[in-house]
Amino acid sequence: MSTTTPASDTRAVPQALTTRTRPKRPGPLSTTWTFTWRALLKIKHDPDQLYSSFILPIMFTLVFTYLFGGALAGSTSDYLQFLMPGILVMTVIMINMYTGISLNTDITKGIFDRFRGLSIWRPGILAGALLGDALRYTIALVVVTLLGLLLGFRPEGGVLGVLGAVLFLQLFAFCLGWMWNAAGLVLKSPESVNQLSSMVLFPLVFASNVFVETSTMPGWLQVVVNVNPITHAVTAVRGLTGGTLTAEQFTWALVACGVLLLVFAPLSMYLFRSKSLR
Repeated sequence: MSTTTPASDTRAVPQALTTRTRPKRPGPLSTTWTFTWRALLKIKHDPDQLYSSFILPIMFTLVFTYLFGGALAGSTSDYLQFLMPGILVMTVIMINMYTGISLNTDITKGIFDRFRGLSIWRPGILAGALLGDALRYTIALVVVTLLGLLLGFRPEGGVLGVLGAVLFLQLFAFCLGWMWNAAGLVLKSPESVNQLSSMVLFPLVFASNVFVETSTMPGWLQVVVNVNPITHAVTAVRGLTGGTLTAEQFTWALVACGVLLLVFAPLSMYLFRSKSLR
């Protein structure tokens, strides 16, 4: 038994296709916000990354304060005032490496190939992921700060100083995150990104002023420490929380952020376009 399609139905399909308004291409803000929201949802579905990221800073706070604080500063309470701003910076950069791991995971699972086929503003894919991680930083910073207050940390800069430090660390993390984006685009697996980030971060953290004053180090090491962007970030956070930040210190901290952004953001986008063309 055969059926025939009415001529009116046959004409309706092409007519609907030709008269329907084509959706507009998502702009920079829309694209960036979409991938920011996607990064926020990842925190909800995989909270283990958040928990594991501030366990290490908590351990370092307890170990350095109560085992080395007396030897380094004369008392644990005095050393805690010096240490906590550095621990806040350390907390953020330990979380920061998950940006590259997450990007590399998307690549290895094939999700990246789906994104590159979309008609969207492509830098928003990377920028949105970095902005979405701001919630991770905020939660971890609140947890570590509360621990410090419980142990006896008293920021003389007050609430405004602590809020200023949190805002600055959001900027620093955004700029530093482009370095891990570049690593995530180059390396073959998330495990490789994790190993590289650990190899890079631990020397950078210990070759800085997180745990001791720069003036106590040998001259050659001071040169290395003074060009370390983590050193300038710690100095800025220490000044903000202590109410002693100078214009010169803040300027150098912004310069460190700018250098990281100017070097690694273009590199990440170059690697992103190169990978998209493969």
